[in-house]
Amino acid sequence: MSAESPGLSDRFHYWRRRFRMWRGTRPFWAGLLTMLGGVPIAYLPYAELTLGQLSLRMGTPTGAGSLIIGLLLITLGLTMWFQAIVRVFAGVAAILLALVSLPVSNLGGFLLGFLLAMFGGALSISWAPGKTAPEGSGQGARPAEDRTRAEPEQEPAGPVVQAGAPRPEPRAGGESAPADGTTLETNGGRHRAG
Repeated sequence: MSAESPGLSDRFHYWRRRFRMWRGTRPFWAGLLTMLGGVPIAYLPYAELTLGQLSLRMGTPTGAGSLIIGLLLITLGLTMWFQAIVRVFAGVAAILLALVSLPVSNLGGFLLGFLLAMFGGALSISWAPGKTAPEGSGQGARPAEDRTRAEPEQEPAGPVVQAGAPRPEPRAGGESAPADGTTLETNGGRHRAG
């Protein structure tokens, strides 16, 4: 008999899967880095470092500004987690606050808070929600009968030239003119990209 009950293990795996699903639907790492960046920015101006008999205080005249910037970064990190729809705004605001923290808060929490907030803001701006798979599709697995069936032949990607028709003459840049004498730009209203 084991000391661990199977119910505890099942509950742990259930909550772990739920957390992974929750984490995948929002910029989790961006929010975490932004919150971690706010901690040294808010804390270091009020910290007192003691080395033996020497007491070093890192306070700045704008200590309240450092506290506000740090708390705003922590709030923006929580916003990235719980309101993923405003992730771009929160990311831009985190980057701006990190830049403001350089002159206000001991070089942005001795560059540690500055760098964490910058990376968190950049991750938040670049994050995009994933696409959900259709319900009937598996993770790339196809049934055996689908794998044995031959795929239908696809049409060639280039223009089809009929037998006996004059071949288009090559133009400058490796392009060829259409056989009917029109230019590429006016070929049925279609442009090169379309």
